[in-house]
Amino acid sequence: MSNFKVNSKIMESFDTLIREHFGSLGPEEMLIIQNYFTEEVLRKNEMFTESGQICTRLSLVQSGILRVYAPAEDGREITQWLSTKNFFVTESMGFFFNQQNRWTIQAFSDVRLLTITKSDYKKLCTEFPKWNEIEKQFIIKCFMMMEDRIFSHLSMTAEERYNQYFERNKELFHQVPLQYIASVLGMTPETFSRIRKRQSQNS
Repeated sequence: MSNFKVNSKIMESFDTLIREHFGSLGPEEMLIIQNYFTEEVLRKNEMFTESGQICTRLSLVQSGILRVYAPAEDGREITQWLSTKNFFVTESMGFFFNQQNRWTIQAFSDVRLLTITKSDYKKLCTEFPKWNEIEKQFIIKCFMMMEDRIFSHLSMTAEERYNQYFERNKELFHQVPLQYIASVLGMTPETFSRIRKRQSQNS
């Protein structure tokens, strides 16, 4: 793991994303937030955080892919999420609630992040009280994403879930093992392969 001073172009992109996620903030407010984030590089297979630990950082993905996964009782690994550019990544139970992580987060490729540590996060909340409201919005967005995933699993067929994910994440189908995507979609590799074959024949 390496840390670097954040360059101005990356910070401009960061500002845009912060405003897209959390609404309009003034230049002085953005400067306060910027000062707490540092650029970080994880090499392929390096751990961001592990199951059973308590996650100590929250990051915005600048490039690369992180896999969020946990072991199942039968020995398989369940891939819960593949985090890519412009997604925030953390282990919520550890970072926000100080409980042991359920999930392991690992760099699938070399990854570049903008990171705030848990200790600096607490300092930011003190220096910039408005961040407490931003935190609430972030947690709400996390729950909304979770609700959307639950709804899609309950209301959509496996093929509909496949098509939706493919349209939103086409590049991932050429970058990660397809069993990871199958797991994210809540289907077996065999079901995923059948759907993929059917889609390729129809295209």
